[in-house]
Amino acid sequence: MNILDKIIAHKKAEVAEKKSLVPTKLLEKSVYFNSQAVSMKKYIQREDKTGIIAEFKRKSPSKGNINVSASVEAVTIGYMQAGASALSILTDNDFFGGKNEDLSLARKFNFCPILRKDFIVDEYQVIEAKSIGADCILLIAAALEPKRINELAYFAHSLGLEVLMEVHDGEELERSLNEHLDLVGVNNRSLKTFDVSLDTSFGLVNKIPSEFLKISESGISQPDTLVELKKAGYDGFLIGENFMKSGRPQQAALNFMNAYRKILKKEGTTIAS
Repeated sequence: MNILDKIIAHKKAEVAEKKSLVPTKLLEKSVYFNSQAVSMKKYIQREDKTGIIAEFKRKSPSKGNINVSASVEAVTIGYMQAGASALSILTDNDFFGGKNEDLSLARKFNFCPILRKDFIVDEYQVIEAKSIGADCILLIAAALEPKRINELAYFAHSLGLEVLMEVHDGEELERSLNEHLDLVGVNNRSLKTFDVSLDTSFGLVNKIPSEFLKISESGISQPDTLVELKKAGYDGFLIGENFMKSGRPQQAALNFMNAYRKILKKEGTTIAS
């Protein structure tokens, strides 16, 4: 059993337990449940932003502890002030050290799109995402059958949420696309081996239909890589570990985004500060 299989098996058991403890009727009473979601698609395309989805992540199965004492409030506010287009908040506890309260806290301090980064396998988690203040959910093609991706994406849209589907190769992409997706992310890190290669993004960019926003995820550590990915056709970039491994992730994000702006300015393209 690889790590993804292990996570999904654990997640199914976790969701079953949550369903028995917190009924959906209770989730639907949240102050966030009837609020309008902020469009990640629109924010990614804003010319005054960098296209970066900045991630808050305490640990991971491949790296262990990354930054367990980071402040959600300080980091997420700093990310947005630095010029991020959106936030990604890990809510998986057992493998990534996150919790639902992290996302709700980020929501409290930021008016911007927030992606709930978790392993979604059930409609209950989609309702939960809405109830904690998320605007967009992640569906992982490697973890779900195409029919299930379609069902969950349709359900998310019915609640006003956007959907980012993540793929790792051409086969996943081809079999999993459907009309209810908003963004397609290419994860450069294999969830089975944790090997990272940007060739994954460059190889798949032209295979993603133009109606979906294209996001490159993981393994991005240099600002000039963003320029290359943007030229290749990507609209956005998900970056987490590169910022979170710093003692002050928000400062690392600011330095990175300033360097990115500088390169773009040199090439005749500017992003408003």
